[in-house]
Amino acid sequence: MGRGRVQLKRIENKISRQVTFSKRRTGLLKKAHEISVLCDADVALIVFSTKGKLFEYSTHSSMETILERYERYSYAEKLLTAPETETQASWTLESSKLKARIEVLEKNIRHYVGEELEQLNLRELQNVEQQIETALKRIRTKKNQVMHESISELHKKERALQERNNSLSKKLKENEKNVEQQNSTQPYTVPSFGTSSSGPFIGAAMREEELAQTNTAPTTIMPLWMIRHINQ
Repeated sequence: MGRGRVQLKRIENKISRQVTFSKRRTGLLKKAHEISVLCDADVALIVFSTKGKLFEYSTHSSMETILERYERYSYAEKLLTAPETETQASWTLESSKLKARIEVLEKNIRHYVGEELEQLNLRELQNVEQQIETALKRIRTKKNQVMHESISELHKKERALQERNNSLSKKLKENEKNVEQQNSTQPYTVPSFGTSSSGPFIGAAMREEELAQTNTAPTTIMPLWMIRHINQ
């Protein structure tokens, strides 16, 4: 025979009620995790005990993200269905929600930096630890990506500079080779000695030659009868 159907009503015995709450809470959290993994769904579960103690579960997208989506969806639905007379009341309700949302975010920030951890139980501490580890993984992944991109960019610049250096070295060698070829093919010119006054030895030789010609020129003697004729 199978188990009989449990009648759903409040358990009067305090100890039995606490034991049942603990068992059902564990099963509920397990079912929430299973549906999130099997169906790839975003799940947020919030449970408050009779003493006001909070128990929660959320997928990797975090509780805050899911609640924000829920608030946007709920607010949009209310705007479509609510009459204009309730607009002011909806704004007041939205303002109070935003304030509560801000308080939750500020409390989570304090938890993330290691403050006010005394009020958290083991489950809540594990949730904070998981969210911090997820954030660290994303940060490290982004850091590695930026580092690889920077290194790749530096390699590109290095290759460009090396190619430019090789090109300049090649041009310099070609210029040196052309200069050597021009120097080797240019003929050697022997200086010519002209009759310019800049050559003192050659000028002096020419002047001596002129004087010699003048001194050696034959002296013309007139005949005597011509001299007599002139005197007459």
